[in-house]
This record gives sequence, C-alpha cells and structure tokens, in this order.
Amino acid sequence: MTSFTERTKASLREALLDAATELLPDRGYAALRMADVAARAGVSRQTVYNEFGSKAALTQAVTLRTTSEFLDGIRQRFDEADGLLAGIRCAVTFTIEHGRRNRLVAAALGTDAGEDLLPLLTTKGEPILTAATELAAGQYRELEPTLSEDQAALLAEAVVRLSLSHLVLRTHSAVEAADTVCAVMAPAIASFTDQSTDSSNSSADLSTME
Repeated sequence: MTSFTERTKASLREALLDAATELLPDRGYAALRMADVAARAGVSRQTVYNEFGSKAALTQAVTLRTTSEFLDGIRQRFDEADGLLAGIRCAVTFTIEHGRRNRLVAAALGTDAGEDLLPLLTTKGEPILTAATELAAGQYRELEPTLSEDQAALLAEAVVRLSLSHLVLRTHSAVEAADTVCAVMAPAIASFTDQSTDSSNSSADLSTME
C-alpha cells in the first residue's frame, strides 16, 4: 500500500509538472523561471529545486510525461487495430492530431516563445524516439508475430521518425500523413513477412524430405 508520504510527494511532483507545463508554451525554456513554477504551484522555489534539481531536469520531466500521454494513446490505437498496417495508420493519425492540439508541442512547433523547446522533439529527442520505438516494436510483433525483433525495431523506428517529421513540418493533414507513412511502410512489411513465409516453407520442405 502506498504511504501517505509517498502519495503527498507524488501529488507535489504532479503539481509542479502541471505548473511548468502551463508556463512553458508561453515562455519557452529560456524565460521559464523556477520561481514562477513555484508560485504557480503554491510552493517555495527551494521546493522545486529539491524535487527536480535544475530547470533542465524539470523540463525533461515535463517532456517525458507528455511523451507518456502520447504513448498511452498509441497503445490504445494498436489494441483496437485490425492488423499491423491499420494499427500504424491509426497510431500515426493520433500522434499528429494530438501533437497539433497539445499546447506544449504546438508551441514548440509554431511560436517564437516555444522555439527553444523544439530541440526536445528533434536534436535532443532521443528519449522520445527510444520510448516510442520500443512501444511500437512490441505492438508490431503482437499484430504480426512473424516479424523478428530486429525487423520490428527497424520498422518502428522508421515510422516514428516519419511521424515526427510530419509533425514538425506541417504540410499534410494527419490522415494524409498517415496514408503517406503507410504507403512507404507497406512494401517493407510485405517484404519481411514474405521472407518469413519463404523460410517457413523451406523448413517444411526439408522436414518432409527427411
């Protein structure tokens, strides 16, 4: 059972993350002050430092929590999907639509204040890429068990990178972007699954000859 102290600490952390999430879209990273986060959450500045240590760590925690929200939505789309390609299409559509509605992501992509947040999605976005790729690879293998771990990881990373590209460069609607990603990925998926079928058939033929 979670103790009262643990629940209180978790509640404090969520309150500080909520405060930072509300402030970052309007101020960006450079103008964000720990004192303002503290004031928004109704605590002292030292409390914020005690919990996160630095502004960089706080911002990273905000990014990871936002990423978790995306991953929960992606997981749900795969759970409801009828086949791998359908799952990819739904997951990409959700990612782009949710990203464009999310104030923090939208600010990073389209405002002067949020411009210094963009590296969290691009050049410093490795934690996001890794988490999304690992989740997607696992879902791909559930929907298409013939994929090897390496094949699933390769497909997943490609889809995540393409999704982020469409999110950052808004040239298509979410549905159009998802259709484009699927058009690119369909031949690769077919190639991997055909390889697996051929390998299984070859093994069966050898077994019959024996």
